[in-house]
Amino acid sequence: MLMKFLPLLVAGVACARLHSNPSSPNLIYSDMKAESDENSEPTLEEMWGGYWPFQGINTFAHLEDHKCLIDKDTNYDLAVIGVPFDTATSYRPGARFGPRAIRAASQRQTSLRGYNQRAGINPYTSWAKVIDCGDIPVTPMDNALAFKQMSKAFEELLHRRNGTSSGKAANDIITPPRYVALGGDHSVLLPHIRALHKIYGKLNILHFDAHLDTWAPDKYPSFWHSDQSELNHGSMLWKAHEEGLTTTHNVHAGLRTKLSGLEDYEDDDNQSFTRIMADDIWIDGVKSVIDKILKVIPANTPTYLSIDIDVLDPAFGSGTGTQEPGGWLPRELLHVLRSIDSLSIVGADIVEVSPAFDNAEITATNGAQVAFEILTSMVKKGPLGELVVDRLPKPVVEIFHADADKTEIDFAIEEKLKELQIMKEKVMKEIESMRNQV
Repeated sequence: MLMKFLPLLVAGVACARLHSNPSSPNLIYSDMKAESDENSEPTLEEMWGGYWPFQGINTFAHLEDHKCLIDKDTNYDLAVIGVPFDTATSYRPGARFGPRAIRAASQRQTSLRGYNQRAGINPYTSWAKVIDCGDIPVTPMDNALAFKQMSKAFEELLHRRNGTSSGKAANDIITPPRYVALGGDHSVLLPHIRALHKIYGKLNILHFDAHLDTWAPDKYPSFWHSDQSELNHGSMLWKAHEEGLTTTHNVHAGLRTKLSGLEDYEDDDNQSFTRIMADDIWIDGVKSVIDKILKVIPANTPTYLSIDIDVLDPAFGSGTGTQEPGGWLPRELLHVLRSIDSLSIVGADIVEVSPAFDNAEITATNGAQVAFEILTSMVKKGPLGELVVDRLPKPVVEIFHADADKTEIDFAIEEKLKELQIMKEKVMKEIESMRNQV
């Protein structure tokens, strides 16, 4: 049987014409070198270097993979990073398996067929080096430790890794890599934006979700309380606001959550969020949603894009922890994302994919497509070095050794003073609350 073309679907591997040998129907050979040397033998790479989408070990879109937390010498511009953590969820767990599911669902994405028509580019073969950074090894046993691990990991990835020379901005600053985090429950947003804040300053938050996620701890009342219990996948935006990480230009899109009461919206207003309800997209039209987002968020300011897969209707996102009927269609979400690519996205996530509840990989496939669109928009926008405020490396662990230099000690003292100020503000709020009850 004659085989004329066999696409080789991994980056860096050319497509060669393959022929069946008339004298042996079981032997296939390549004529890639026919013009230069008819007698030369094909290399092993030419013969065996290409995979079909369903073959090989899963990395996102068959991208080159590195253990970026260990490999300090590889420069790259954009990366996906798995954050397999889900023990801050309030209902169905399982999003720790989200990164694995999204990678598996991305296997039909390749650099060979990665051209995005709406953007006019292939994000995998443009100016940016795009890789898969593997996962952050997060403990499932201790949430306080887990958040410390995630915070330190993102600091390492953002402060101690460099983009390529192609990512150099007009001001000659090499932009730090930008990441699309694959969750994980939604609380993984907080460690990411903590690290981004140290580089870019306050961030605009563009938040696609069925839920507000700005709930204060008192909206989760329990006799059994701890400081750590105040941080969960519904309170991380409240925590970000309390820590001064966010601007006044923030948007929720796709909301349809049940509330404790209208005071939930008052709390949300106090955190400077504009709300776009799920029904707005079909009542007022998709353009109204796009226009509102672009009106609230300035184009050339650092913006964090966060997408909870439950923004989609359960028909298209059953594999998640907290379903809400009446959500968006995938085509609506994708169109909105494609239409806001003028925004300066310095970091992003796609979270709450829980494959145990998925059907036929529908949720994970939508998640993989969302990640592709985000990467495309990041590449299309170009390097964002002009937005960098501070790229000085921060210490990954506290300093206790006796020979630490003055700069290290001064920085450690400054960080401790900030922690003390946050604690003081928290105690003062508790005191004020107690006084109001008298």
